[in-house]
Amino acid sequence: MSKKYAVIIVGGGIVGATAACALAQAGIDVALLDARNPARTWPADPVDIRVSALTRASQNILRAVGAWDAMEQRGIGPYDHMHVWDADSAGVLHFDAADTEFSELGYIVENRVIVASLWDQLESLPSATILCPASIMDLQLSDNSTQITLSDGTALEADLVIAADGRDSALRQMAGIQTTGWEYKQDGLVATISSEKSHQFTAWQRFLPEGPLALLPLKNGQCSIVWTLKHDTAQDYLQLSDAEFLQTLEHATEGVLGKILTVGPRGAFPLRFQYAQQYSADHFVVIGDAAHAMHPLAGQGANAGLLDAAAIAELTIKADQVGRPIGSHKTLRQYERWRKGDNLAMMSSMDAINKMYTTDNEVLRQLRGTGMSWVNHTAWLKNYFNRYAMGLRDDLPALARGI
Repeated sequence: MSKKYAVIIVGGGIVGATAACALAQAGIDVALLDARNPARTWPADPVDIRVSALTRASQNILRAVGAWDAMEQRGIGPYDHMHVWDADSAGVLHFDAADTEFSELGYIVENRVIVASLWDQLESLPSATILCPASIMDLQLSDNSTQITLSDGTALEADLVIAADGRDSALRQMAGIQTTGWEYKQDGLVATISSEKSHQFTAWQRFLPEGPLALLPLKNGQCSIVWTLKHDTAQDYLQLSDAEFLQTLEHATEGVLGKILTVGPRGAFPLRFQYAQQYSADHFVVIGDAAHAMHPLAGQGANAGLLDAAAIAELTIKADQVGRPIGSHKTLRQYERWRKGDNLAMMSSMDAINKMYTTDNEVLRQLRGTGMSWVNHTAWLKNYFNRYAMGLRDDLPALARGI
């Protein structure tokens, strides 16, 4: 005899836990499965080397599902400026929150802060069940429902199964959904640094020949770095002594933060362009990195995933309210049409920018510099890009609009 839920979500990271909170708040019977229970408390140091740059739309979603207050208590890092410049041209682009109706452009938040706050909220919702640790052994799709078998033999059934288990999603593979994409042959090197000068609540990004270097302001005055490098370079940099790495990093930043004083643990992860050829199957959908993996140069991966979570939650709740099966083909195709085009547009933009800034073509280098400066001095266009980066665009889910 299998245990039946309305919705089963596999993957309790930022995106999966957000979808679970949104559904459970609406009274949908939802089970969240994950292999590990996330940490809820930790020492003040070191800072988590994995952070997310959250847009205004993502803040709206996380506030709506009840996680934002706990995130503020654990610590978030607002930024009100973004400064972008090109190492190979005179191109400069600067965004200022003062040019918007908001006091911040966005927030830099440790991933563990977001996840812990979401799980705290989920545990308070009567319609939510957390099954952890849980490992999936089998997935069976059918016209009527979807069945999951756990490694301990437990059988589960749901009207809808949502895969939020990352870019190497085992569930997506079990469902027979193929992906398209390629490896960038670049790694994202991440670490936490402290510097001589204040970060000035500014997100700094310099485009270098191998890829962009981002310096993201943290709540404690430090910065999280995300440095896109060729794979071999990144691996070499991981082997440098702290002193050697600090010198290399300081040179790469042009000293914008003065002397780089300390660096914490370093890590690197391979970058990939990847999208699911379809977002849905019988009583089954993919969201977040299970649906799309994009270049991190604009920090939009988590934000796109949160929009996925808000969209599938909104459509599921509406279907339930009108008595339509929540795993119906109509509902799931509507989700796919809503999110797939937006995600592909964002992914393609990030891919084009990455290629444009890693080219050896001198003409293109000068053109991009001219283009950056033109945008910087064209108020309406700059405002458009600013609002788009903040997630303030058309056709957003209700949760992302703050309603």
